[in-house]
Amino acid sequence: MAASELYTKCARVWIPDAEEVWKSAELIKDYKNGDSSLQLMLDDGKNIEHKLDPKTKNLPYLRNPDILVGENDLTALSYLHEPAVLHNLKVRFMDSKLIYTYCGIVLVAINPYEPLPIYGSDIINAYSGQNMGDMDPHIFAVAEEAYKQMARDERNQSIIVSGESGAGKTVSAKYAMRYFATVSDSTSETNVEQKVLASNPIMEAIGNAKTTRNDNSSRFGKYIEIGFDTRYRIIGANMRTYLLEKSRVVFQADEERNYHIFYQLCASSHLPEFKTLTLSNADDFLYTRQGRSPVIDGVDDTKELSNTRKAFTLLGINETNQMGLFQVLAAILHLGNVQIKDRDSDSSVIPPNNCHLTAFCDLVGVSYQDMSQWLCHRKLKTATETYIKTLPRLQATNARDALSKHIYAKLFNWIVEHVNKALITNIKQHSFIGVLDIYGFETFEINSFEQFCINYANEKLQQQFNMHVFKLEQEEYMREQIPWTLIDFYDNQPCINLIEAKMGILDLLDEECKMPKGSDDSWAQKLYNTHLKTCSLFEKPRMSNRAFIIQHFADKVEYQCDGFLEKNKDTVNEEQINVLKASKFPLLVELFQDGEKAASPTGQAPGTGGRTRLSLKPDKGHDKSSKEHKKTVGCQFRNSLQMLMGTLNATTPHYVRCIKPNDFKMGFSFDPKRAVQQLRACGVLETIRISAAGFPSRWTYQEFFSRYRVLMKQKDVLPDKKLTCKNVLEHLVQDQDKYQFGKTKIFFRAGQVAYLEKLRSEKLRAACVRIQKTIRCWLARKKYLRKRSSAITIQRFTRGYQARCLAKFMRRSHAATVIQKYQRMCVERKRYRQKQAAALVVQTILRAYMARQKYQALLRESKAVIIQKRVRGWLARCWYKRCLVSIVYLQCCFRRMKARRQLKKLKIEARSVEHFKKLNKGMENKIMQLQRKIDEQNKDKRLVNERLVSLETTYTTESERMRTELSRLRGVEEDAKNKGNQVTSLLEELEKLRKELSSTQKEKKTIEDWAQTYRSEMETMVSELKEQNGSLKKEKDDLNRLIQEQSQQMTEKMVRAIAEETQQLESDLNEERSRYQNLLTEHRRLEEKHDDLKEEMVSSNGSKPGHRRTDSTHSSNESEYTYNSEYAELEEGSRAAEDVTRGIDTSLTLKLQKRLTELEQEKQSLRNELENKEDQFQRARARDDVEFKKARGAELEYESLKRQELESENKKLKHDLSEIRQSLLGKAATGAGAPGSPAYKVVLEQLNSSCEELEVRKEEVLILRSQLVSQKEAMHHKETMTEPSVFVEDVSKLKDAGELKQAYMGLKDTNRLLEHQLQTQRRGYDNEVESLRGELQNVKEENNRQQQLLAQNLQLPPEARIEASLQHEITRLTNENLDLMEQLEKQDRTIRKLKKQLKVYSKRIGEMGAGQTEGQTSPGQMVDEPIHPVNIPRREKDFQGMLEYKKEDELKLVKNLILELKPRGVAVNLIPGLPAYILFMCLRHADYVNDDQKVRTLLTSTINSIKKILKKRGDDFETVSFWLANTCRFLHCLKQYSGDEAFMKHNTQRQNEHTLSNFDLAEYRQVISDLAIQIYQQLIKCMENILQPMIVSGMLEHETIQGVSGVKPTGLRKRTSSIADEGTYTLDSILRQLSAFHSTMCQHGTDPELIKQVVKQQFYIIGAVTLNNLLLRKDMCSWSKGMQIRYNVSQQEEWLRDKGLMLCGAKETLEPLIQAAQLLQVKKKTDEDADAICSMCLALTTAQIVKVLNLYTPVNEFEERVSVSFIRTIQTRLRDRCESPQLLMDTKMIYPVTFPFSPSSLALETIQIPSSLNLGFLTRV
Repeated sequence: MAASELYTKCARVWIPDAEEVWKSAELIKDYKNGDSSLQLMLDDGKNIEHKLDPKTKNLPYLRNPDILVGENDLTALSYLHEPAVLHNLKVRFMDSKLIYTYCGIVLVAINPYEPLPIYGSDIINAYSGQNMGDMDPHIFAVAEEAYKQMARDERNQSIIVSGESGAGKTVSAKYAMRYFATVSDSTSETNVEQKVLASNPIMEAIGNAKTTRNDNSSRFGKYIEIGFDTRYRIIGANMRTYLLEKSRVVFQADEERNYHIFYQLCASSHLPEFKTLTLSNADDFLYTRQGRSPVIDGVDDTKELSNTRKAFTLLGINETNQMGLFQVLAAILHLGNVQIKDRDSDSSVIPPNNCHLTAFCDLVGVSYQDMSQWLCHRKLKTATETYIKTLPRLQATNARDALSKHIYAKLFNWIVEHVNKALITNIKQHSFIGVLDIYGFETFEINSFEQFCINYANEKLQQQFNMHVFKLEQEEYMREQIPWTLIDFYDNQPCINLIEAKMGILDLLDEECKMPKGSDDSWAQKLYNTHLKTCSLFEKPRMSNRAFIIQHFADKVEYQCDGFLEKNKDTVNEEQINVLKASKFPLLVELFQDGEKAASPTGQAPGTGGRTRLSLKPDKGHDKSSKEHKKTVGCQFRNSLQMLMGTLNATTPHYVRCIKPNDFKMGFSFDPKRAVQQLRACGVLETIRISAAGFPSRWTYQEFFSRYRVLMKQKDVLPDKKLTCKNVLEHLVQDQDKYQFGKTKIFFRAGQVAYLEKLRSEKLRAACVRIQKTIRCWLARKKYLRKRSSAITIQRFTRGYQARCLAKFMRRSHAATVIQKYQRMCVERKRYRQKQAAALVVQTILRAYMARQKYQALLRESKAVIIQKRVRGWLARCWYKRCLVSIVYLQCCFRRMKARRQLKKLKIEARSVEHFKKLNKGMENKIMQLQRKIDEQNKDKRLVNERLVSLETTYTTESERMRTELSRLRGVEEDAKNKGNQVTSLLEELEKLRKELSSTQKEKKTIEDWAQTYRSEMETMVSELKEQNGSLKKEKDDLNRLIQEQSQQMTEKMVRAIAEETQQLESDLNEERSRYQNLLTEHRRLEEKHDDLKEEMVSSNGSKPGHRRTDSTHSSNESEYTYNSEYAELEEGSRAAEDVTRGIDTSLTLKLQKRLTELEQEKQSLRNELENKEDQFQRARARDDVEFKKARGAELEYESLKRQELESENKKLKHDLSEIRQSLLGKAATGAGAPGSPAYKVVLEQLNSSCEELEVRKEEVLILRSQLVSQKEAMHHKETMTEPSVFVEDVSKLKDAGELKQAYMGLKDTNRLLEHQLQTQRRGYDNEVESLRGELQNVKEENNRQQQLLAQNLQLPPEARIEASLQHEITRLTNENLDLMEQLEKQDRTIRKLKKQLKVYSKRIGEMGAGQTEGQTSPGQMVDEPIHPVNIPRREKDFQGMLEYKKEDELKLVKNLILELKPRGVAVNLIPGLPAYILFMCLRHADYVNDDQKVRTLLTSTINSIKKILKKRGDDFETVSFWLANTCRFLHCLKQYSGDEAFMKHNTQRQNEHTLSNFDLAEYRQVISDLAIQIYQQLIKCMENILQPMIVSGMLEHETIQGVSGVKPTGLRKRTSSIADEGTYTLDSILRQLSAFHSTMCQHGTDPELIKQVVKQQFYIIGAVTLNNLLLRKDMCSWSKGMQIRYNVSQQEEWLRDKGLMLCGAKETLEPLIQAAQLLQVKKKTDEDADAICSMCLALTTAQIVKVLNLYTPVNEFEERVSVSFIRTIQTRLRDRCESPQLLMDTKMIYPVTFPFSPSSLALETIQIPSSLNLGFLTRV
């Protein structure tokens, strides 16, 4: 592309200017090849002719398009040259108030000289984790890039901050370190970040000073290495210092100061601890008054010293060492005031008793005589002798100043050493980030040794910078496979060789210093002779032989040779040093110690992980004491600089170039001359030149296609974007050398992007013209059609009006007729309905009377039938029981008869043994033996019969005893009847009292009648008074009208005030709630931190050998302690909240306090009453227990004795039977044919019958035992729950008892029941008597009080008597009403409780009765009829909604239900909130059995387990949502079933029966509510972590409406593309994620109100993050981006509408974002536009509005920038707003959450526990 194509008419160029450096102009005539000049028009309208250089014919620089001006990255400019860079920086700095700009890899920072709100923690959080090109330029972005590369590439990093004095280097380095300290999130106990930051005020105090260019100029260079561990948390730091400006200690130029620490000490001299320093004002000391500017505006030196001392303390320097440091500093000031006078021309003397020298010697602990001696003398040594030489006054003064400088340097090094010791850690260092804060290139009118060293260091840094930039360019080309040629860039190696090479300037300087008579002049001559002819970079000034000039990379600098040798030697009088070494002051001795303690503090230190540290100074361990081998300052500086460069080369560098905009420290003032000098000096232009030499503009194929799609035709668009771009570029740009195609990018030469932008703007302009033409045609046609439609509408309405008038007349006539008709009809209907109603009333009364008569008859008949039915049933049952007993007795007799007959037969057969003897003579002996055994058995049987007889006798005696006891009980019953008669007498007495009361009331009625007559008289008098007051009514009406008006006004004011106060109270409540929830968040964070530390301690202890067992009770104690500690902390938090809100309303507080005391008194009285009742109950219960135990003891002893006897007898019989059977079997086996013998059969049959009878008896005993057990259980449920269970156990142990036992047990149970009923009745009578006595006493007191009132009323005058009587009556009725209400409430509560108990007992009795009927089977049936197995259907139990578990199963319950539960399966397959219901049902059972320990452990285990699972899986949204829903449901269950009437309004009757009866869990409700708040905050945090990566990409970067916003070039810094690639989040991704959140919470059964709060918080996060990124990204502030944002917000509103969440407040949270988008789209020119913006943007702060206007950037040429005057207008109009100055929204802010009560309609008894939960050990109750 030829130059003539660019230098056409209207093209804009840059021309040189003496004042502004570069000035903009516009071509008014096309340039043609061969022209010698250009016709230009300046911005002010002046036409000039610009002559071209006849030799080079170089055309002036072209100006970039306006849309590229103000770019974040200078390399994104199409034309890269000096004027473009300067103009872009100026526009950003002056117009947009942006101080940071990228220039490739360099961050250019311009000092604003004003505090800016861009360094807060919210800004740090916004930049944390972001890519460097995604956000606006910032020092935090560079720090984040370094931190990210260190973690990603495992490579150490360096941030090199350079610039002139006053450019802001120290502040930039400080903010970089603050960023690392904030984002590293270290949990070290040593607070390393605070220590690293605390080193800044110390180093500023001792190393910074005020200069003419900067109030806080660093007079030394420093390199701080911040060490990180493997988790990239700060573990330590190390500092190296370079070239402290010691000369400032003794001399300062005008308007400059010494180091800050001196002025801080002088300003604090009035403090008590500094009295010993004998300091005063800074103007009193020579070393602090030479600059004549001891005060810095806005700086309080006293406060700064306090901060310095705090920093010393934080870094471990104790108070003793601090005071020692201050002593040394004060001694330096006193030393400067020591006056040395001439004695003669060659000697000097200090006047005796010099106060300042005395103060110096006292402070440093040296001899006055020695110091005064060696300040004016010097010792000279030769080979053989030593001379003491006097010094002239000038040399003595210089020696004094040299000593002061030397002491200060030693002190500086000592402080640096101790700071490094405080920052060193024992943890192994994994990587580090170095921050280099070093002086920039300096040139003054007089440049000396310091400027020479500074510029030498900058030469080395510039060389390293150039090499790094060239390397990055080369890597980029190679990565994209672009053919590249060697780029020529400035290499300053010759200049570096001139300084540091052999025979260089430093070598010659060191050589001259070694010469005995070396001088500055001789050294200058050596320089001229060596380099003047051999090096082109070295020059000699024309007018001086004591100076030289070096051509540096930035500029030529002339150095004066005066003082070079002296400063390089840095000599001090050795005798003065020896005097100081002999000091009694230990700190001073430590400063001047040689050897290892005086070594550099930056040498290798222990505990740094073994990595070698680079030392600042050379190792002094190798120094020799002789002067010949002492290293010079230049040599030391060169060595330390070489080590610094080695460190930088081993790291990845990041560059920050600080620019000073003006020399007057004026805020946002830009001096182009000064800026250009610094840009040339700091290497920014060199970066631009290297970039411009290649292909500076780089676009990805997708970005190029999106931007220049308008230049393509439809047929040119191919599926392959790369091929499409190639075809289009070949068509648009003919010269193929102007661009190159890489693998992923297109590379353009300088100027090509501007040419393409020109083509694009022309195409868009043509399209705009065409659109305007079409739109104007459409508008004109619409206007014509609108006029035609209006005319037709007017005609239609006129005709309609006329027609309506006619219709109205006709309608009125018809209406009059209809009205008459209906009026007559109404009159007749009313008359008819009156008659009909009268007839209906008569019929109703008659029919009601007849129905009542018939109902009474039916009722009487029904009751008679019921009575008959009951009586007949009772008679039938009695007859049946008698018949049953008779049958049983008959059966027993019949069986006994048969048994006797059988026995008789057996005896007869036994007597006929003689017959068998004849047949079998051998059997005689056997039969005799059998006979003998039978006789023995008969004897035993007789013994058994005797024992049975004895048992019968004992039974008869026991029966007699029981009869006597029954008679005694009957006597007790007679006593009870007598007491009942006493009650009747008391009732009669009560009736008498009531009659007296009625008589009293009659008397009262007579008095009231008299009062009535008196009242009538008074009424007559009042009527007379009314007549007199008639004249005053008018005045009263006027006054009333006036009062009404005033009251209305006051009412309106009060309504407004109440509304405002209500709103204020609501806001205060929300603030208090958020503060409380923030305290909970902090508490949870501290808890997690405590748990982490505990785990670390456990793991560290676990690594040690051995094992220590933990007590089994430790877990439960720990859980209780956890709850108690949590509750205590909550109480402390609530107390803190009360302290904050104290004093809001004093009157309200007093009322509440009064009410509180009343409630406390009432509570105390109720507690006393409860204690009395409990004492009475305990006494009655103890009395009953004693009586019962006495009766039971004798019975149990007798029963146990009897049982033991029967058991032993039964065992003996069994044993005998078994022996008989075995003997028979044995004898049968020995004899032949024995089994068939008759004797054997007879005996065997006898034994079998005995065994059968024994089995029958066993079965009967078992039946009887089951009946007894069932009866006992029934009685056990009827009696109190405290009945001992020993009796049932004893009865169950009975084995073989008879029918006699059944009768005995029945009688005993009956006696016990009667006794219990009698005792109950006795207690009831006693209570009734006590209540009646109380009522009687109350009646007496009331009667007395009434009599007293009556007597008092009779003494009063008639008017007051009536009022008093009425007042007393009202009071009495009110008290009675209150008493009745209290009694009614108590009775209601008692009725509800009794109903519950009655239902429970009736169900249990029913179950027991069913069991009894099943077990009551007759013995005859058991024996005679065979028992067949029958399938009995199981009766469905009526469950109470409780779950029972054993104590040892609690851990299993928590484990299966909480710790190992998978939320996904539970949410999909089971009812929502099932774990909460199960836990509450278990809690109900623990409450039902009144086990407080079980309740406490269950609740504590539940809370701790939920916390544990949330800590383990806190990043899983499903888990957190699941447990939030279940915790809220558990909380609602505790409220719903608490018994509080406020929570029982929506309960069913069945649910009210399931309320908790024994424990008040209000405190646990508070704990669970706090747990729910913590889970809610965890849920918000989890959602935020999921949404955070999506928000910026989906809301800002992604083009939801394709083609609306064009992509601009991004420069070297890569920015996230707005084109949706794979893995890029879009708006649909956000909406899908929100839908997933919503569906998950709905599946888990989360309360709808809680879902609304969650959605509101989600939308707040989306709006806040989007707005914050918009405020920090200049490329996003455009009209098209505002349109995209509004569309995205509308899609979110549609989502809210679909989910029915429009009223949850989520839309309001997006209001700031909506207004920001509107602000981007509205007009921004006139004052009307400013008014519209001020009224529209109410949700945005002034800082945010101004920021958006400053950042507004046109994407296309037809858009206009916002003028500075318009922004100032906005600021002026918004000045009165009272708002926070904070720029960014707080993304961490969480709205205070509330949990509205949501009762459940689910019945607890219907809940089924699925087997998948593995809760089989739970039992439904």
